[in-house]
Amino acid sequence: MSEKTPVYNPAAIEPKWQAYWKENKTFKAIDCDATREKLYVLDMFPYPSGAGLHVGHPEGYTASDIWCRYKRMKGFNVLHTMGWDAFGLPAEQYAIKTGTHPAVTTAKNISVFRRQLEAFGFSFDWDREINTTDPAYYKWTQWIFSRLYEQGLAYESFQPVNWCPELGTVLANEEVINGRSEVGNFPVIRKPIRQWVLKITDYAEELLDGIDGLDWPEGTKEMQRNWIGKSTGAEVDFNVDGLDAVIRVYTTRPDTLFGATYMVLAPEHALVPKLTTADRKAAVEAYVEIARNKSDLDRTDNKEKTGEFTGSYATNPVNGKKIPIWISDYVLSSYGTGAIMAVPAHDTRDFEFATKFNIPIICILKPTEEACAAAGVSLDDVLAGKACWTGEGTLFQSANDELSLDGLSVADSKPKMTKWLETKGIGKGTVNFKLRDWLFSRQRYWGEPFPLVHMEDGTIRLLDTSELPVRLPEMENYKPTADGEPPLARATEWLNYTDPVTGQKGKRETNTMPQWAGSCWYYLRYIDPHNDSQPWAPEKEKYWMPVDLYIGGAEHAVLHLLYSRFWHKVLYKLGLVSHPEPWKRLIHQGMILGISYKDKRGVLVPNDLVEARDNNTRFFHKETGEELTMLPAKMSKSLKNVVNPDEVIAKYGADSFRLYEMFMGPLREVKPWSTEGVEGVHRFLNRFWRLFIDPESGELAKEISDEPLTRDAERLLHQTIKKVSEDIEAISYNTAISQLMIATNEFGRMTVRNRKAMETLVLLISPMAPHIAEELWQRLGHSGSLAYVPWPQYDEEKLKVDAIEILVQINGKPRAKLMVPAELDKDGMIKSAQDAPEIQPLLAGKQIVKAIAVPGRLVNIVVK
Repeated sequence: MSEKTPVYNPAAIEPKWQAYWKENKTFKAIDCDATREKLYVLDMFPYPSGAGLHVGHPEGYTASDIWCRYKRMKGFNVLHTMGWDAFGLPAEQYAIKTGTHPAVTTAKNISVFRRQLEAFGFSFDWDREINTTDPAYYKWTQWIFSRLYEQGLAYESFQPVNWCPELGTVLANEEVINGRSEVGNFPVIRKPIRQWVLKITDYAEELLDGIDGLDWPEGTKEMQRNWIGKSTGAEVDFNVDGLDAVIRVYTTRPDTLFGATYMVLAPEHALVPKLTTADRKAAVEAYVEIARNKSDLDRTDNKEKTGEFTGSYATNPVNGKKIPIWISDYVLSSYGTGAIMAVPAHDTRDFEFATKFNIPIICILKPTEEACAAAGVSLDDVLAGKACWTGEGTLFQSANDELSLDGLSVADSKPKMTKWLETKGIGKGTVNFKLRDWLFSRQRYWGEPFPLVHMEDGTIRLLDTSELPVRLPEMENYKPTADGEPPLARATEWLNYTDPVTGQKGKRETNTMPQWAGSCWYYLRYIDPHNDSQPWAPEKEKYWMPVDLYIGGAEHAVLHLLYSRFWHKVLYKLGLVSHPEPWKRLIHQGMILGISYKDKRGVLVPNDLVEARDNNTRFFHKETGEELTMLPAKMSKSLKNVVNPDEVIAKYGADSFRLYEMFMGPLREVKPWSTEGVEGVHRFLNRFWRLFIDPESGELAKEISDEPLTRDAERLLHQTIKKVSEDIEAISYNTAISQLMIATNEFGRMTVRNRKAMETLVLLISPMAPHIAEELWQRLGHSGSLAYVPWPQYDEEKLKVDAIEILVQINGKPRAKLMVPAELDKDGMIKSAQDAPEIQPLLAGKQIVKAIAVPGRLVNIVVK
């Protein structure tokens, strides 16, 4: 290894130890090791973009790495590795723009990411690295799709979808913002296209039931519950007046049927053309056309209520009243039945619509005066239909010849109304979910091909495992087409398929899978990444699963986590995995913000247009001269405030970077980046280095010896072991680092430093700053790595204090401070206080009424 350096020099130390770990495969996980408890720690693997890592990326990776290094020293067999979620739109867009094949771009980007991650000293088992674009990987993605297909969970569908002509692909609702694509900000229209869809709705109940047992952030669990959106209610049939047609609605509030004063259908509801009268035809058709080009998200988020009257009426089945039938884009065909009964007196959205279009509002639920006062509304206004009431109350005006809900609560009236509907044969109790089936195909090139063939006889054939992987063909032109025909349709030679047994001909499926596919199961492939005959060996899966800790961004709180849980539950039902949930515990790291600047209007100004003056205390716009305000903001290329970790590591070293990101604050919180903060942590590591190494000679500091610790130094050491151990267990790394700083300062003042104590400090800092720790461990005379050296243990006895200072009060006034044995009980404290020379004269000639002792703190003697 390299020669000894007298001063702390991360540029020399860090590459040396990274090379050592790589060469010796220090962090190799051992499959099925029955002698140790397993620990599987997973990072959300990155999409390898052309921009490389910025300082926000390594936060989660550093947190998981500290945990892994600590647990190895605690005796665990740790699986911690890394891979690449490399299919997707950005690589394809870049390829179209530059003419570089996505495979070339992806390989180059992965190389950059790998180099950057290695520079941080993360303890990955690199032998398990995976890449979702590798045919050896996506062979098994196709294999899992085949299992879903065999279970009837994949089907073809022609349906209106979000189509982006510029990107040439379908986008999920979540990928469309204000009618434009999230990637590239291109216009998005609604267009019916042939799709492959996965029946995630078949697993809605199981996905919901599994949430409660997960050790996840409560907010993330709630987002998943809301996305699944289970509701209990009733389906109700409304006859259309003058037409042989029935409109079925789903409602969670059957108790409010007597207050239904109109109906609303989704613009794309199949009955709309039949319901539309001649005089309303033009207006209705124009509205339907406008709605067609809006995403579901745009429609539900739109605050402005719009709609058109069809000209037809339905009959309210509970009171026989005719109510108008409208269409509006706030009703979605994908939820419930695509039709609603509107009760404007008791639903905010319906109230806004009815108010705008002057539709009757009839109150049938009476709240109490107290409830109205608490909500800030007038009871008279509620009863008159001038204010909407969505809370609890008592039903009234809710009776017919066969049914009366008058006087009942909401809870009691729901089942009574549902039972009546069922008895009359005009409705039934129903459970519904907001969750929609998953659009699982994209009309683009850079994705996994489907293992499907459309045969000449009209059947669809699922390819046998022996025919996998279906490889992406080499193509010169992979640009999207304006008509939505996928680029793979142009791969003529690849497209044509001949059955190897029967000779029957067909054409391969030309859609590709979405980027979610590869990330749905990557944690399972890490278990057995080089297996050619199966996606994973059952015995390895049983040993390693489930994942013990999963760390990643909160932006994946719904889709990735939900889709992946769905695939896992299917695999569990098929007996292919041993646990019903993939991840036991989930932690979201907080976002790291960059430094930005804004002008007086609040407009953010790119950092390259900012000039610092007065020793970086004031900031001005270079072009306008306006003084600006500094503030934290999300890092972005447009604001020029992205911090490149390569530059930070080159200047300060990876250990300083790692320590700083963990010292900034609690892992889960949002934190602003400060390069000055890195400098502070770098100075600390220099102080830590000088505890051990003479900065002149490069030899061990002369203060280090085998002389025993003083009682105070020993107590400090064991306090530090206890604090750092407990904080790492709690993933409170910032406070663990703070304790190490305290210990470093205290030991730095000592003229004698016990060698064993110094070794303990090195072990304690090693999970967080592994390079400096390995170097100092070697300088202290050890060979090899400290990665598996047992973690220090504290001794409870050595934490105890021999003597403590207590305050003595007489009649509540402080009179003296005494040193007393730490283990003294209350009576002993009182006796010591009364016997103290400085207290005895103050008690002379006085009667002691009582004495009160607060252990470890004070004695108060009451006299008269």
